[in-house]
Amino acid sequence: MPDLRAARRVVVKIGSALVVDERSAAPREAWLAGVAADVAAMRARGTEVILVSSGAIALARRALGLTRKTLKLEEKQAAAAVGQIRLAGAWAAALSAQGLAAAQLLLTLEDSEDRRRYLNARATLGTLLALDCIPVINENDTVATAEIRFGDNDRLAARVAAMVEADALVLLSDIDGLYTADPRRDPAARHLPVVAQVTDEIMAMGGEPPPGYSSGGMRTKLIAARIANGAGCAMAIALGKTDRPLRALEEGARCSWFLPEEQGRSARKRWIAGSLAPLGALVVDDGAARALARGSSLLPAGVRAVEGSFGRGDPVSVRDAAGHELARGLAAYDAGDAARIAGHRSDELEEILGWRGRDEIIHRDDLVLL
Repeated sequence: MPDLRAARRVVVKIGSALVVDERSAAPREAWLAGVAADVAAMRARGTEVILVSSGAIALARRALGLTRKTLKLEEKQAAAAVGQIRLAGAWAAALSAQGLAAAQLLLTLEDSEDRRRYLNARATLGTLLALDCIPVINENDTVATAEIRFGDNDRLAARVAAMVEADALVLLSDIDGLYTADPRRDPAARHLPVVAQVTDEIMAMGGEPPPGYSSGGMRTKLIAARIANGAGCAMAIALGKTDRPLRALEEGARCSWFLPEEQGRSARKRWIAGSLAPLGALVVDDGAARALARGSSLLPAGVRAVEGSFGRGDPVSVRDAAGHELARGLAAYDAGDAARIAGHRSDELEEILGWRGRDEIIHRDDLVLL
């Protein structure tokens, strides 16, 4: 069982329903103060802490008269612009009371998909931690149209955890972990204190997003676990409604721990596996799938179909004929050329394309098995 007290660097994700009082649409100041006290205690023993906090849109809806359940995209973006100031102010006040300096960062998932922006964000976070600041991160909902419609801070927190090589990611939630079924509907549902691997069976336990402010639900938390665990980071889903949730977790409060993969990955491979959204897919035959499992590169001869529109160097998914994702990697050819050489031997590529490219459609150095 992982021990949060032994972690060198921790990322804590906090959802809107914990930050914002649903009745008053104001920050839950007493609860924020408790979390800030927990963070201060962690910092006092040398643990670095990064907060990923939702709540900007929820804090502004009522003030802007946007009280109906469904908002237009531009209304959500406007609410995010107003609410982010309030959210940052609430965290700054809570942390300042503990003698801690808050730093605000607004990120999008694209910031973790572009290599240069990824490295810049990682360097900034590292510098802030070295300066004894507490970074408070949220999605840049004002400009990130895709994320604001479908996004969640669970995945963003997992990507941040991978980016900074955190030892632990804590998702504070309205439930004390993962159950075999929804405990609100199934009284026989069992709590799972430890999950060694997020298999398809575990993923099937994720249900629909809960009503209210939250946009993630259990399924996005399980996706986050895959990202974090693949980066060598343990992850916990823990109950956040208590006054001192991180202290409670350290003292043994019930939660679900997801164990990190035993084999660590290089920073670049973590970036490929957890931070890149595939722009297309390569469907491979059984022989290629076996070769990939042995650590080989993906050769054109093993590719049976090319899906999507991608360029050379773009991230793609590698799938078998049944649709199971086997790997992710950076394509050595764009989609059009990949389709032309699919199924052909490497010594035929120059004749087909009219120029000499790489023998591999994805080199093993640019490939990560899932």
